[in-house]
Amino acid sequence: MNKAMPLLPDSASQFAPEIDRLMGAEIIFSVFFTTLIFLSIGVLALKYRRKSEEDAPPHIHGSLILELAWTLIPFAITLVFFVWGVHLYFRVYTPDPSAMEIFVTGKQWMWKIQHPEGPREINELHVPVGRPVKFTMISEDVIHSFFVPAFRVKNDVLPGRYTNFWVTPTQVGKYHLFCAEYCGTQHSGMIGTTYVMEQSDYEKWVSGGEESMTLRGEQLFSQYGCATCHLPDGKGRGPSLVGLFNSMVKLQTGAVVKADEAYIRESILNPRAKVVEKFQPVMPTFQGLISEEGLLQIIAYVKSLEKEEGGAQQ
Repeated sequence: MNKAMPLLPDSASQFAPEIDRLMGAEIIFSVFFTTLIFLSIGVLALKYRRKSEEDAPPHIHGSLILELAWTLIPFAITLVFFVWGVHLYFRVYTPDPSAMEIFVTGKQWMWKIQHPEGPREINELHVPVGRPVKFTMISEDVIHSFFVPAFRVKNDVLPGRYTNFWVTPTQVGKYHLFCAEYCGTQHSGMIGTTYVMEQSDYEKWVSGGEESMTLRGEQLFSQYGCATCHLPDGKGRGPSLVGLFNSMVKLQTGAVVKADEAYIRESILNPRAKVVEKFQPVMPTFQGLISEEGLLQIIAYVKSLEKEEGGAQQ
């Protein structure tokens, strides 16, 4: 619990103080205007109450200046909070390009977390202090919401769609991890622990000898026969995947799409949705055959092809 403000959880990310300041300002203004309104109602009710049966209030013609004042002043205050909040929102959901990536899969009723270097966790999250971390998340069943109160950031975890946000942890410690979206009868038990570690301790922890996501993805790629069609030279029945990630892909329809995580996932589960130009829709669907964790591993492998071989898509 935050010692400076006992009603708040610990502050352990670069966004936490800024979000606290925004919320604090909103609370102060809300309390001020609520108090002002109720005091005005009380004063006016007493001062202008009807004193007798014959007492009739004078006709009020109104005041343009007064009307403009109580319209424009609240509008200006609201606009300040809107701009402040939007600026903070876009910073939270625009990841730092240098951020390390951690993959989160929500499932009734647990959090399954994968680190690119290999370690996998259930209901535990280990991150290094002072280093930007991007979370890429998806659900296997219903809507969940990934929430670490000490980071002051939460994000819905949706079935069939990747979502992400990023933070830079600022305080070493142990913090709560919750699901903040009702997801079923055991929703209250979908909790975990976040460990923010010193960089050296995290490096020791993450180098635990497990296979990396890239290696597991390569194994799945071979297991399901993907390598027989997606040849590196582009001469197979499917397009080359070398340099595919984040490139622009032209489709049979003439449209051009970005090959991000969502595109690769859709191409595996619904390959006829976006057929690449000059290729035929002969790829079978792998819907129901590969888990969401496996899909993330294959995506990690496809990303590694760009890093390792660096060629453009054929």
